[in-house]
Amino acid sequence: MAHIPDGIVSVPVLVAGAVVSLGGLGMGLRRLTPERVPKVAVLAALFFVASLVHFPVGLTSVHLLLGGLAGVILGWAAFPAIAVGLILQAVLFGFGGLIVLGVNIANIALPAVLMGLLGRRFLARPTLAGIIAGGGAVAATALMVAVCLALSGREFLVGAKLLVFTYVPLMAVEAVFTAAVLGLLVKVKPEALEMSS
Repeated sequence: MAHIPDGIVSVPVLVAGAVVSLGGLGMGLRRLTPERVPKVAVLAALFFVASLVHFPVGLTSVHLLLGGLAGVILGWAAFPAIAVGLILQAVLFGFGGLIVLGVNIANIALPAVLMGLLGRRFLARPTLAGIIAGGGAVAATALMVAVCLALSGREFLVGAKLLVFTYVPLMAVEAVFTAAVLGLLVKVKPEALEMSS
C-alpha cells in the first residue's frame, strides 16, 4: 500500500506532503532540460506500468515502484516523472487519491531521489548501487508511509508496523532488478546514466 487513499491521513500530514511534493517538483522541473524530457517520459511510463503488476504478500499485495532506478537515472527530475505516474494512477484506476496526492508523491519520490543520488556514488559497482537505490528507496517509502499513517491516528499503528514488513520482499526484488539494469547500462549505454545539472 504505497498509495494512501483519500480520507485516511490527518490534515497536518496532508499539508506536509504537499509542501515536500511542491518543493521536490520545483527542484525537478528546474533540472528538466528539453533534452532530458524523453528520458523522464520513459521512466514515468515505466513507473506507471510497473505499478499495475501486483504480487501477493500474505493478506495483501505489493507492486514494483522502480523509484530507486528513476532516482539514479533522473536525480531530482524523478519527482515530475513519479508525479505524472501517480496522477494517472489516481485518475484512471483510483489508486491513492487526489486529495492525498501530495503525500503519495512525497512518500515515493523523495526516497527515490535521495537513494538514487546516493546509489549514483557507487555506479562503478552496479550491484551495490542497485541495493542502495532500489532496496533503499522501497525501505524508505515503506517507512514514510508507515510514519504518515502513525501520525494520522492511533488506530493506524498496527497497520503501519505491518506495512514495513510487507515490503521486505519487494526491497529484495527491487534491489536485484535495479542492480541488473544499472549493470547493463554501465556496460552498454553509460551515457544513459549521465546527468546534467
